[in-house]
Amino acid sequence: MQFNPIIDVIIPAFNEEKSIGLVLDEIPKNLVRRVVVANNNSTDTTAEVAEKHGATVVFEAKAGYGNACLKAMDFIAKQEEKPDIVVFLDGDHSDFPEQMSEVVQPILDAKADLVIGSRALGKSESGSLTPQQVFGNWLATRLLKIFYGVKFTDLGPFRAIRYKSLLALEMNDPTYGWTVEMQIKAAKLKLKCVEVPVNYRVRIGQSKVSGTVRGTIGAGYKIILTLIKYL
Repeated sequence: MQFNPIIDVIIPAFNEEKSIGLVLDEIPKNLVRRVVVANNNSTDTTAEVAEKHGATVVFEAKAGYGNACLKAMDFIAKQEEKPDIVVFLDGDHSDFPEQMSEVVQPILDAKADLVIGSRALGKSESGSLTPQQVFGNWLATRLLKIFYGVKFTDLGPFRAIRYKSLLALEMNDPTYGWTVEMQIKAAKLKLKCVEVPVNYRVRIGQSKVSGTVRGTIGAGYKIILTLIKYL
């Protein structure tokens, strides 16, 4: 890969006005070309805060993590100069954006097509991962090993992928199955996948997934369904 690769960042965001500015300020400015915040029909000032902190904001009215990511990808696809790498990052300040250089390094070293930032391998602040998240990640990654023969320790949202590889995956999941869909399809296409340790902290605000019983059950059901879907 070229010495100075073009890196774009995608951040799906729903009602993250209290955290999105912090996330954007902590992204290494010398590393990325553009940050695209996909405002997923927020009812607060997420879009305004994101723009104030230098992000390009696109709007997706249909609820869903995957829908937001797809909207941002559509925007990137329309740019004249495409990126070499796309990084996905959450907007709730639970990830550490300053670790982005560590997440993209295996791709720069030509050792990976997809890099997962693993919270299981890094240091997690007390209370940042709920018991159901820990169990869900364990179960999902175990099923990935059984069904698809690939070893992961996490379905973490902080990840980097070669842009050409991302297009080859033909991503389409609109909601909670997005992360596991990416890992399944990468395995089926025999992409080089590695994990790097990333740290994790208590998010700002309540999680739309693990913060509610409905969200937890819905996410778990969708992840299992996605794991079976591509067999």
